[in-house]
Amino acid sequence: MRVLGVDPGLTRCGIAVVDGGAGRNLRCVEASVIRTPADAELSTRLLAVADEVEAWLDRHRPDVVAVERVFSQYNVRTAMGTAQAGGVVALAAARRGLPVTFHTPSEVKAAVTGSGRADKAQVTIMVTRLLGLAEAPRPADAADALALAICHIWRMPMRARLAEAEAKAAELARRHKARLAEAAKGKR
Repeated sequence: MRVLGVDPGLTRCGIAVVDGGAGRNLRCVEASVIRTPADAELSTRLLAVADEVEAWLDRHRPDVVAVERVFSQYNVRTAMGTAQAGGVVALAAARRGLPVTFHTPSEVKAAVTGSGRADKAQVTIMVTRLLGLAEAPRPADAADALALAICHIWRMPMRARLAEAEAKAAELARRHKARLAEAAKGKR
């Protein structure tokens, strides 16, 4: 599986591609940061992010896109910009028919470090080790994008099994309701 991981942001948007899967080693394909000037118009900044994400999608042809979910931030303006950048990424993926999965920061941290409260330094250290990189990815936004991709690779098999179990449970519930309805008809 090839995953494009994106840590959305307007000033710095972490972006990375990781190959991996069940029983396979993880491999970093590329990691970087998309930068936009803070003094540029919002629409111009979003366009720059979109253009660069689309170039990555074309160049790397991922199977899925994993984006950090805007969870809770104290600065509303920063949260809005982050959410808008994440929306641009999701739109670019949707235009190509690619599935997009959003992961919370604590989910990503727990996946790569074992603790949902890990700090950026701990995430960077673990990403470096897990991918066997010679040096830590810089800046931290690139490491976060790699962590998102790793989280997705490791969590998707479990999510797929959970979705399958939920579908089976829904089908059993539907059949059970149908049998109850038939039994009620027979008693009349």
